[in-house]
Amino acid sequence: MVAQNRRARFDYEILDTVEAGIILTGPEVKSCRMGHADLSGAYVSFTNGKPMVKHMKIAPYQYASPVANAEPDRDRQLLLKKGEWERLAAAANEKGISIIPLEVRAGKFIKLVLGAGRGRKRLDKRHRIREREIGRRLREGKDV
Repeated sequence: MVAQNRRARFDYEILDTVEAGIILTGPEVKSCRMGHADLSGAYVSFTNGKPMVKHMKIAPYQYASPVANAEPDRDRQLLLKKGEWERLAAAANEKGISIIPLEVRAGKFIKLVLGAGRGRKRLDKRHRIREREIGRRLREGKDV
């Protein structure tokens, strides 16, 4: 795993996950492998029938020429199978559900793990924090 969007799992209740390929330039791939990808504020939208990740920042590769480096936060096209694409598009059309990139993985190819999530309310977040604190205290052996 190269980069992770930790805030997404806190702000959203993840209902479904899909692994997708992403179209990158050569310097972007090298920069991703070095861990210079940022998913904070990124989301997936469908423009002209193609899934695109928006506001994902990949820092310019430091050893490439300035001409070769693309914009750090340009829109990038995702590569999905037709069934996965249709499932995500149907989920995105539902009210209150967003498609969020959760993590970037680098193996032979750079992959993006996407999650269909429903936004959590502020009260739900507080409840989750309280449960986590109680669990910690129980593991440490302290009284609750």
